[in-house]
Amino acid sequence: MNEKKEVVTGSDAPHWSEKYELVVGLEVHAQLITDSKAYSSDPNAYGDHPNTNVSVITLGHPGTLPVANKKVIELAVRMGLATNCTIAPWMHYARKNYFYPDLPKGYQITQDNTPICTQGYVDIPNSRADADSSRDPVAPLGMTRIGITRIHMEEDAGKSIHDVDPFNTLVDLNRAGVPLIEIVSEPDIRSGQEAYDYLVEIRRLVRYLDICDGNMEEGSLRCDANISLRPIGAKEFGTRCEVKNMNSFRNVMRAIEYEAQRQSEVLDAGGVIHMETRTFDAAKGSTIGMRSKELAHDYRYFPEPDLQPITVSEAMKEAIRREMPPLPRELRAKYTTTLGLSDYDAGILTDDKATALYYEGVIAHTANYKGAANWVMGDVRSWMNERGLTMEQFPISAERLAGLVQLIDAGQVSHSIASQKLFPAMLEDTTLSAAELAAKHDLVQNTDEGLIERIMQQAMAAYPDKVEAYRSGNKGLLGLFMGEVMKGTKGKADPKRANEVVRRILEQN
Repeated sequence: MNEKKEVVTGSDAPHWSEKYELVVGLEVHAQLITDSKAYSSDPNAYGDHPNTNVSVITLGHPGTLPVANKKVIELAVRMGLATNCTIAPWMHYARKNYFYPDLPKGYQITQDNTPICTQGYVDIPNSRADADSSRDPVAPLGMTRIGITRIHMEEDAGKSIHDVDPFNTLVDLNRAGVPLIEIVSEPDIRSGQEAYDYLVEIRRLVRYLDICDGNMEEGSLRCDANISLRPIGAKEFGTRCEVKNMNSFRNVMRAIEYEAQRQSEVLDAGGVIHMETRTFDAAKGSTIGMRSKELAHDYRYFPEPDLQPITVSEAMKEAIRREMPPLPRELRAKYTTTLGLSDYDAGILTDDKATALYYEGVIAHTANYKGAANWVMGDVRSWMNERGLTMEQFPISAERLAGLVQLIDAGQVSHSIASQKLFPAMLEDTTLSAAELAAKHDLVQNTDEGLIERIMQQAMAAYPDKVEAYRSGNKGLLGLFMGEVMKGTKGKADPKRANEVVRRILEQN
């Protein structure tokens, strides 16, 4: 569904915004959809019994050797292409050394100075107060461009569980070794709303590309925010704090807004912001200090000795590009320019991949693009929402829905009959076409003008005073006679043609 925007400008803006500029960079971790883990054959499955998807490689037993999962490389390249990144032709893995109970090897296999993707960007709706001055000159009109510094591959750690045993922290290593990509943005984000919109676009992309399900509640998409303030007009960035443990896009926005307020109060009081890692308490809406922020040298990065460097050829990139689905930005551009739809319609239709592909299937069989869009966004969406279903579960094929649109365009059924009777019939009988069901249920509109004229003559004889009132200027009585015609034809008269006939007869002297 489309997210409601909450743009803060003018008198509603926080008081600190008059003095400071907010600078935010986001680090998004996306768990990749693969059958096995990043460097072992252990299953990559969510929700299994704890510590069942593990092996000696996951546990880091001495003498075990990792093997790179080729699918992980392909999915990382797919995301890099979708975010306009440069794909590195050669790269190597690195070890990131740190101790934590759910990291049994004592290090994480990741990438350090040779990430697979660099220097990309995504465009998000412009929510800044001064749209002209804030927009990147190369970004599309009405959009703000957020740079992507890098995308690199790594493995996940296990999960520490603190709320099951009252005396002990439990460790589940099923998640250890699950493949991730980390998407690191440039510090281009200037508000909680922009962070929200950026995350919506990243989630939309990973879902379109089938590389991650994007569920923050299950931890398959996680976000850390680096937040700082600097005086308005200053070039140097302020000292940043990293905020972790945010389980929804809304909480990311809340954490950014709280942290901006906290930092401004510290600075206004003459204090100093210390680089640290903080956590977000969703119940209180506040951030809490955890530890001083680690720096790269703390992790003692060095090239992973057990995995050979990898190369990505131009042929491999092109093969991956050919298999990619149409991206939301490409479809939005197509719908608003080639098809003439509104920005709103294009946004709804491209909000999720399944809806976009279904709509693509419908317009492959009809040139009434707006009519098709109205059906997909209206009756189809309402029916699914009432039942909590997804587009993949919708029983009417795209071709059959296009047939319904064509029947209406041809004047064979009215829109009201189609919505109230034919559409429900198509949901129950998934074998017959719209035209066949319209004939079966006697729903085809009556275009016999002679019948309409005979019914009108009977109505005029029954309401001679209403005829005189209409001819004296009470044009609202047209509805009375239209009602008589629709009743006489059992609702099957073509409304447009019937309206023309009724007007012509009433206005005859």
